[in-house]
Amino acid sequence: MKNLLILPLLLLIAGCKPASESTPAAAPQPGAPAAAVPQGGKPQVYAANYPLKYFAERLGGAAVDVHFPAPADEDPAFWNPDDETIAKYQAASLILMNGASYSKWVDNTTLPDDKVINTSSAFSKDFIEVKEATTHSHGPEGEHSHSGTAFTTWMDLQQAILQAQEVSTALQAVVPAEAKTIQQRFEELKKELESLDNRLLGVSKRIGNTPLVASHPVYQYFARRYNLNLQSMHWEPETVPNNKDMENFVRLLSGHRAKWMLWEGTPAARSVDRLANLGIQSLVIDPCGNTPENGDFMTVMTANVEALEKAFP
Repeated sequence: MKNLLILPLLLLIAGCKPASESTPAAAPQPGAPAAAVPQGGKPQVYAANYPLKYFAERLGGAAVDVHFPAPADEDPAFWNPDDETIAKYQAASLILMNGASYSKWVDNTTLPDDKVINTSSAFSKDFIEVKEATTHSHGPEGEHSHSGTAFTTWMDLQQAILQAQEVSTALQAVVPAEAKTIQQRFEELKKELESLDNRLLGVSKRIGNTPLVASHPVYQYFARRYNLNLQSMHWEPETVPNNKDMENFVRLLSGHRAKWMLWEGTPAARSVDRLANLGIQSLVIDPCGNTPENGDFMTVMTANVEALEKAFP
């Protein structure tokens, strides 16, 4: 993230709070983005994925409008926004990117540097590089590969805290009159994430070196942080594995005798049955990259922790 200029403080106050309010504004933090606030309106914040949308909404509250336009049935990492949506990102007051090569569409467009926040920049030296990956196809986004940089960074909840901190810093610069409140909300969010992180560290000790299999290669940071002996397939929850898939799976099991399969979402009943015939139980650990059907980021992460605690009491 580049060092950026801050617009004059009085302009920020005029754009973000009524003239009748006289609460002194907090000083913007160094390196924060210049604000682009619609005249008489709220700053418009655009996020690259749902976790960042959640962080921005929770921290910014009613002081900002947060947008995450990816369709519910697509993986935001491989989603390609249309020209109109890209224009909205470009016109935003703040653009929250995940980093770690998450948004593939950014390679083919230009976003204003002074508005872009790379929320994973603080731990970029710790990115996991995926050297080998199978090209496969699922959902409207079509054929793609998970080679390159592993991108579900927030599944390591300590990294999620660092990403939320970047969001907090950026929001405080855009709405300095709310800086104290945003910081307080961040501290509350941090405590909740630390609590879940500690619970995951606890259950990981009980799991030990037990072999696990994931349906999809999206758990790299999760496995590293919580010391899981995990190998991945390229299966989708809604697709029942065919005979060739099962042959490959059995081949994997010959050297990695797992008894649990982690799924991104609720798997098809037939998939559960096929795995059960091999003595494999199914467990949903949702990365929550897109908007959940029920609840929010924290309820989904809590459900993930509870599922592991139940499986490994």
